Amino acid sequence: MSASRSSVCWRLGLVAATAFTLSACGGTSLDSAAPVSPTPFGGLIQNLTPAAVLVGAGDIAMCGTAGAEATAKLLDNISGTVFAAGDNAYMSGTEAEYRTCYEPTWGRHRSRTRPTPGNHEYRSANAAPYYGYFGAAAGPAGLGYYSYALGSWLVISLNSETDVSAGSPQVQWLREQLSSSSAKCTAVYWHRPLFSSGPNGPNGDLREVWRVLYEFNVDIVVNGHDHLFERFAPQDPDGRSDPVRGIRQFTAGTGGAPVYSVARAPAANSEVNVSTWGVASFTLDNGSYRWEFIPAEGSSFHDAGSSQCH
Repeated sequence: MSASRSSVCWRLGLVAATAFTLSACGGTSLDSAAPVSPTPFGGLIQNLTPAAVLVGAGDIAMCGTAGAEATAKLLDNISGTVFAAGDNAYMSGTEAEYRTCYEPTWGRHRSRTRPTPGNHEYRSANAAPYYGYFGAAAGPAGLGYYSYALGSWLVISLNSETDVSAGSPQVQWLREQLSSSSAKCTAVYWHRPLFSSGPNGPNGDLREVWRVLYEFNVDIVVNGHDHLFERFAPQDPDGRSDPVRGIRQFTAGTGGAPVYSVARAPAANSEVNVSTWGVASFTLDNGSYRWEFIPAEGSSFHDAGSSQCH
């Protein structure tokens, strides 16, 4: 391992994810970290919650390509909760593809993975192999959306492959989750992005989801689908720059499937877009976050920054 890679792994490896609680449709505890001991600081306890790491990508495992193993090796040296942002096993998310393509690579991190499905999962009827493979970690079977606490943050995984219209059960559930949350900071991920400079282009059907997220001051959106890394400046649901209340979107379809080139002029507010394998890591602190794109071996691209929550 190179000196620079060792530095990244050492730095990120110090931070461990905290308690995870599934709260979709009734709430089921999956696993939990050691309880926090009482302290004499009373109301300051929440401010002392350790930072947590959320790390991952979408568009991951395709048998016969080296990408999924290259990015899985990055995860081997990064502590925290792993997100898999859809199209996790190509080409159709079958039981055999999860077993032979995903399991030998990202599957070694399955116990700490909180996934979301992609359009390729739904090439199999009702994405049944996806739900079978991840079990309770994927949320209620057939729904595919759920929420959990990570450090002091609320994290929500949505399902972009089912109804996301304003009146849909999923969007109503999302509104309820956000309105009842006391977390200062929120991150949300799903597969298909609203905004994109990639060849798959923007997905306007996700705009109503963004309207709800914007209403409740969500901080970060993370997607896959286009096989590239793209970072947007904070913007509103209509793509207008908004440095005060805007949501910062990251597209990280870089988990191992063959990467795309950027096929069109960069979309408005796009700050970075590049085609390479790697993982996006988010250090979720009390009232702020840091992001870092960590490339697979052989790429020199790097992106990092930080921001306060709304």
